[in-house]
Amino acid sequence: MVEIAILGFGTVGSGVAEVIDRNQKSIRRDFPVGIHVKYILDLRDFPDSPYADRVVHDIHTIIDDPEVEVVCETMGGKHPAYEFSRMALEAGKSVCTSNKELVDAIGGELAVIAKQHNCSYLFEASVGGGIPILRPLRTSFSQEFITDVMGILNGTTNYILTKMEKEGLSFETALRQAQDNGYAEKNPEADIEGYDPCRKIAILASLVTGGNVKFQQVPCEGITKIDTDDFRYAASLHRVVKLLGVCHHDQESDKVYVRTAPYLVPEGHPLYSVSDVYNAVLVHGNMVGDLMFYGSGAGKLPTASAVVSDVIECAWNRGRNVDIGLHNTDADLGDPESVKDVFFVRMDASEKDRAQMLFGGHVQEVKAEGVNGEFAFLTPEMTDREFTEKAAEFETLKKSIRLLQG
Repeated sequence: MVEIAILGFGTVGSGVAEVIDRNQKSIRRDFPVGIHVKYILDLRDFPDSPYADRVVHDIHTIIDDPEVEVVCETMGGKHPAYEFSRMALEAGKSVCTSNKELVDAIGGELAVIAKQHNCSYLFEASVGGGIPILRPLRTSFSQEFITDVMGILNGTTNYILTKMEKEGLSFETALRQAQDNGYAEKNPEADIEGYDPCRKIAILASLVTGGNVKFQQVPCEGITKIDTDDFRYAASLHRVVKLLGVCHHDQESDKVYVRTAPYLVPEGHPLYSVSDVYNAVLVHGNMVGDLMFYGSGAGKLPTASAVVSDVIECAWNRGRNVDIGLHNTDADLGDPESVKDVFFVRMDASEKDRAQMLFGGHVQEVKAEGVNGEFAFLTPEMTDREFTEKAAEFETLKKSIRLLQG
């Protein structure tokens, strides 16, 4: 029996205990000795919980117990999650986490510490919830040069955009509905401003390159400025609005370009039909081509299931390090303003002539049923820097959304 400890007994932490207990038979099918939760660290007591006798309040109880071989960090936030994770790794205990904020900020450092102490630092659950994506990147794609990773990485925003598209709801109404259904937090800032998917694409970019890409380095735009007219225009272009995390790894220069923003996704693209709270990640290898991973990107049990999958891998590899390919070095980031895109633009109809003149007359006008008083158009392909300079010339510019190519 492999003894483990859970740090933080909230939604994911309690889910980890539930997955291990309910699926112990399945776990023993491939890992015969089984897994047992010996300790649960939390500031609170849980007298009505079946795990009440396992709750402890001192991290040293866990660190000093040689029987504990794997620690599940499901606390969230940077502190004290970082300090506790480091203590566990330095004691030779592997750490599995769902904490995307910590992985993004300090994951490379913790991965190096794990390697130094012959244990592992794994974080499958930090990106995509229950979708297995990090392990395939590390194993199934080990022979590939991954050129592109893009995905719908946040179920809350995808739910909101789906409601706006299919039911014509306003952003505010769709957000309230998401909160009422438990898909959005009372304070939804991390989701709707794009911070959550931005951290996830930063983690994916770090794994693709082997160098650290930080959340603060990634241009990030959320969905708060999207309105129902955007979906009318999108429909006329046979496209739909999706919030995407996008990573391009240039094979020649080895530079990586990363962004989180709303995109107009074309009909027929694999991400076009991903709706509601579902997530999907599209990976392009230079030899294998496109592969897509789809499923529940959040939720108690899907996320906990991903944590337990890491626990089993750590248990199989007791006494040695599982190299995830992440190092404590910085990735070679390309200038995101140098990337070329086509932009969909909305502005007041009075500026139509100026827009056509400034963009060289090479604009494609876009019309939408029920939308009046605007001039909407597609720009020629241009760099982000070029577009920003031209857009600054207009006082009535209401919106710009990038077109996803292909």
